[in-house]
Formats: sequence, structure tokens, C-alpha cells
Amino acid sequence: MPRRPMRMSEAAKAALATALKKLRTDLQAPSGFPAPVLAAAEAAARAPRLPDRDATDLPLFTIDPPDSKDLDQAMYLERRPGGGFRVHYAIADVAAFVTAGDALDAEARKRIVTLYFPDGKVPLHPPVLSEGAASLLPNQKVPALLWEHDLDAHGEVTRSSVSRALVRSRAKLDYAGVQQAIDSGTAEESVALLRDIGTLREAVEAERGGISLSLPDQEVTFEDGSFRLRYRAALAVDGWNEQISLMTGMAAAKMMLDGGPGILRTQDRAPTHEVTRLHHIAQGLGIDWPHHVSYAELIRSLDPHDRKHAAFLHEAAGALLVKSVYKSFPDHDHIPAETVHAAIAAPYTHCTAPLRRLVDRYAGELCVAVGADREAPEWVLAALGDLPSRMEKAKGNAADRQSLDLVEAALLMDRVGSTFDAVVIDTDAELAQPNPREGQVQLAEPAVLGRVTSAAVDLELGASARVKLERADPAFPDKNRRVLFSLVQDQR
Repeated sequence: MPRRPMRMSEAAKAALATALKKLRTDLQAPSGFPAPVLAAAEAAARAPRLPDRDATDLPLFTIDPPDSKDLDQAMYLERRPGGGFRVHYAIADVAAFVTAGDALDAEARKRIVTLYFPDGKVPLHPPVLSEGAASLLPNQKVPALLWEHDLDAHGEVTRSSVSRALVRSRAKLDYAGVQQAIDSGTAEESVALLRDIGTLREAVEAERGGISLSLPDQEVTFEDGSFRLRYRAALAVDGWNEQISLMTGMAAAKMMLDGGPGILRTQDRAPTHEVTRLHHIAQGLGIDWPHHVSYAELIRSLDPHDRKHAAFLHEAAGALLVKSVYKSFPDHDHIPAETVHAAIAAPYTHCTAPLRRLVDRYAGELCVAVGADREAPEWVLAALGDLPSRMEKAKGNAADRQSLDLVEAALLMDRVGSTFDAVVIDTDAELAQPNPREGQVQLAEPAVLGRVTSAAVDLELGASARVKLERADPAFPDKNRRVLFSLVQDQR
């Protein structure tokens, strides 16, 4: 049966526009940059602080969504004589443009992160920098923090270093194009090596007990004057590319822990009772989870396209991937007791997205100082104590999730009363309810997650179901119930 096109009526578009405007207000998202900040950005774009080292001979490339202009990372991968690999990884050097205490710095410290909304983003830095002079756009000479990682033949890092350098990306690639080129055997060697290195790093991650969830993302697009929602399954190249970033974040954390001071991104291990509960859920879903198999091993064995596996993965994401926090320390003698990020299974920090996240500028500066065997700049040390609490105020996750909620409600406004195929991915059994009658469903089409209620039967986790849309209202005050379904057909 052909799928019915999901188009928004004019009323739904108007409701969404109003709701998004209110969301921006609620999140106190700035509407533009003050004139002094724009003037400072223009001046900085014309006269950045350039490094002594020239590495523009490296044929770097970037991998980003096709329409992205704020390009933080570029890479060049090569084999080392005698075996192993070398990864050159350039990170945009925001500190070459932003001076501590100036108007740009003050504004970035207020904004903290770039906020993404379906109808546009609120950038951390003015576009003349973030999408221009500081971005690693192709054929543009740009100051960068250039990481070099040496790996052995098994993908283990044997040496990491970072220093300032002038770089030039040769090509702006996108994920789908890179995947196709690698799969077809037409990728140039440096690009093709991303698969070799990424696969090895995934094996290293598995060995140390790291966790990678591969659930499809909900993706909002704007087509033919209307918003669309679809599921985007992760490509293999997404994971390989992420491994390069993770490797750099771990190397940065190690540098700071060895040399101090530093700032880490940490995550506690899940409580024992949550692991026990997930074992019961796995058993109920028919998923074999022997006690000698770790949670990380189990996750890697599951197929997110299997409805029961997908339900378990949704439960696992909420139960075991507990909130991450930032921890800073002023010197080597005051390292926090817990330094590991549980999902990564190693010490880790954010340092690879300074155009979009405030903390990365500071982490990068600390690593450059360690690499040069000198004291970190005073402006970095002065900000360290306040930085974790400042980053906790960032509203990027709220903007992402609530924007999706609003698009879901608007997209379905004209379909109230319609029925849909869905899978039960959560139930209130986790609230110790013996007869779960509320939960969450994932529609097959469109890409919507919503609350569901059942009047007559208990909801069964991982079951397929037919549900009726009872409410779709972007203006509904309870954000968790803007989209509400009821169970109309027995689960199977």
C-alpha cells in the first residue's frame, strides 16, 4: 500500500511557527548578535592570530552534512612506514579569533552552545567566523589545532600530539558520498583508510567495554515549503568518523590528566538495580543475555531494525546511559576521584567542536599548553572553576528534543482520529506499575515518538500495535503529551 503523503496544512504551519517562536523565548535564545559583537567578529576575521607552523601541504578533507558551513574538523589519514597509521586531525582554532574578555568572548560565554531549531540555528559565534574565517572550508587557509595520532597495526594509539598550525582543507565531503565511495572502491586512499582505522578503533572500543548505540535518528528536513520527519539509520561511516573524534577526546583527557590542569566529561556507571531490571526486560523480550556477557557486548549484538531489539535499546539508553557531567581540576594534585566516562570506558573530554561548543576552546588550549610544556594561559585557568556549571546551563539538548516534539505535533495536527502502525518502546512498568497502561510508541511512518494509553489491556514492551491519534497540538501545555495515542488493536 502506498504511504499517504504527510503534508502540513497552513494552520499546522502557523501553529508550528508560533510554537517555535515561544520555544525560543522559553529557552531565552538570542535573536541576533549585538552590534559590538558583529564588529569584533569582522575585525577578527580580517586579522586572526596566525601560527608559525605551516601545514597547508596536508591534503585534509572534511565530512559533514551537505549544507553545513560551520566545519570544526578536517582529517588526513595515512599508513606509517613499517606498519600502523597516522591520523592528522585539524580542529578549528577559535582562540585565534576570540580574545579573552572581548565582546566575542563575553557573548560566547552567554550562549554556551549553538542551538538548532527546525527553522534555523542560533550560532555560538557570528557566522562571519563560524561559517567563514574560522571554519575549515575547502581551499581556505585557516589556523587550527593540529592533532597527530600514531596508531599501531591493531588501532591502538601509541603517540598523540597537538600544536597550532595553518591548514587548508582540500575537499568538503558528505557522509553518504564517502560511504558510497568506500563501498564501491572508488575512494582515494586517505578516505578509504577511514574504514580501516574506524573498524580497528571500534574493535578497540569493544575490548575496553565502550558502548555505542545505533538507533535511527529522527531527522527534520524542510522540503517543498513544509517540514518532514524521517528516520535516518546510521551509516557505517558515521561510526568510523565518530571514532576519530572519540580518539582525540580520549587523547586530550589523557594529556590533561598527565599534565594538569584540565576539564573532563565524565559519566557514572549505571546502578546495579538498573542492570538487573534490564536483564528482566531482555528476558521478557526474548533476548538472550547470559550473565557472562557484558552490557556493551549485548548492545553491539542487537539489530535496531528488529522491533524487540529496538525496544530494548530505547530502554537501555534511558536506564544505563546516565547523565554526563563536566569536571575541572586546577592542577595534577586535584584530579577528581572519578575521571572515566562510563559509555566510552575511558577518560574523555570535549575538544573537537569549538565552533559550536564553548568548552572545547578551553580544552584545546589546555592540551596545546601541555604539548608545548608550558603553563596554560591565565584566561583559561581563570575560567576553569566556573566552566562546568556554565556548561550545565547549555540548552542544546532541550532545543533539539522540544523542536522535534513540536514538529511531530504539527505534522500530525490534521490526522487526529487516524490510526497508525507502531511499536511499543517504553511502558510505565519502570515506575513499578504492575499493570502498565501508559508508555511510548514509535510509529513506522512518519518518524514520530509519542505517548500511548491503553484502556483495556496492559502494554507489552516491544509489541507491534495499531494506535489511534487522540491529540496532536503544538500548543498543548504538557510537552510530554502534545502527541497522544490510544491502543486500538491487540498487540502482537
